[in-house]
Amino acid sequence: MAQHTIAVVVGSIRKDSFNKKLATALEKLFPAEFGFTYVRIDDLPLYNQDDDGNPSAQVTRIKDEISAATGVLFVTPEYNRSIPGVLKNAIDHASRPYGHSAWNGKPAGVIGVSGGPIGTAMAQQHLRNILAYLNMPTLGQPEAFIHQKDGLYDADGNIGEASLKFLQGWVDAYVAWVKKHA
Repeated sequence: MAQHTIAVVVGSIRKDSFNKKLATALEKLFPAEFGFTYVRIDDLPLYNQDDDGNPSAQVTRIKDEISAATGVLFVTPEYNRSIPGVLKNAIDHASRPYGHSAWNGKPAGVIGVSGGPIGTAMAQQHLRNILAYLNMPTLGQPEAFIHQKDGLYDADGNIGEASLKFLQGWVDAYVAWVKKHA
């Protein structure tokens, strides 16, 4: 059984999401004592402070999943040089009402993949700013701005040989980060 559960929040809800594929491939690089819960964010209502006192079942679900996790792994695309609205909506829901944030103190990792050569650098920076406010200790180094290109994955959907050493190093750093802050 997993000693550490990681809540995986994929910022894309696209059926063939590059970031969901990356999250699934990265999961295979973690040690056996890590387990994963994929947090569903596509069914959340738009955040409205008027609903803080009576959250929907979907909001309660994501807050419970995040609260139960040891850490959070954000895997996000970049939309217009920032994070997708659906991800921001999920973050807002789980941080409210004020003083009852499910994110508080959870060690975070931020990574993402896109078709552009700078990967998701701007989205990751915007996300890091948000996570700092939410009191989430966030792995700063190594940074991982992944370019979606041939060879990133092998035929079985695993991380390809050309990227394996780098991404294994990123996972190892995140594992140590989670253990340090758990």
